[in-house]
Amino acid sequence: MNMIFARESGAMKASLLRLAGEVERRLSEVLTATERRDTDALKSWMARDSEIDDWEVRIEEECLKILALHQPVARDLRFVVAVLKINNDLERIGDIVVNIADRGLRLTAFPVTPLQPRLMQMGGIVREMLASSLDALMELDVARAEAVIVRDDEVDRLNGEVIGGVIAQATLANTGAVTEALILTHSVARDLERIGDHATNIAEDVAYLVDGTIIRHQNRHRSGKTGAETAPDQREDQDGQ
Repeated sequence: MNMIFARESGAMKASLLRLAGEVERRLSEVLTATERRDTDALKSWMARDSEIDDWEVRIEEECLKILALHQPVARDLRFVVAVLKINNDLERIGDIVVNIADRGLRLTAFPVTPLQPRLMQMGGIVREMLASSLDALMELDVARAEAVIVRDDEVDRLNGEVIGGVIAQATLANTGAVTEALILTHSVARDLERIGDHATNIAEDVAYLVDGTIIRHQNRHRSGKTGAETAPDQREDQDGQ
């Protein structure tokens, strides 16, 4: 590794870690604001989505510049590829956090549903998964990354429980307002499940970075998910759906 590449790749990793820390902070604060029904905080985070987008573009441009100028190979190439993929996952999580803020704000118009404790439990696990995947990235710790991957099944289970609860309560509901609140709750659960998937993607990319092992599809087959359910570039995450 030449000195120029080492300096530029180090700066790029530092930028990625700063972006990761900001995305993690936003997820934590939006979940807290959703639980507390803090409308001002939720509106504030909804208005700041472009910051993450701009950051992601800058990091991608740096990756492409390094590829063009240095033509890295072996582990150096894996590093740049991993940064590109993780950068994209972090941007996607940033988009989903905005979705959660929007839905959390809309939920404040309705009474708290009985499903909220389970939703917050799910949010706590997803937040821990993201934090652990980022710790694994900082330390290049494959064992920690694998522990994140295992927890994805727990998030999927809770998501299924929330969906089941929404269906059961919607069947009993006799007003449109109750049904709307349940649909929003379902949407937040789906968003959290997707963040769990992106955190898992980051953990899998850490393993790839360390030793070149691609474990993404191995994990999908082991958990029984289909490719459609776990595609890393789930564009339907955005646009406020």
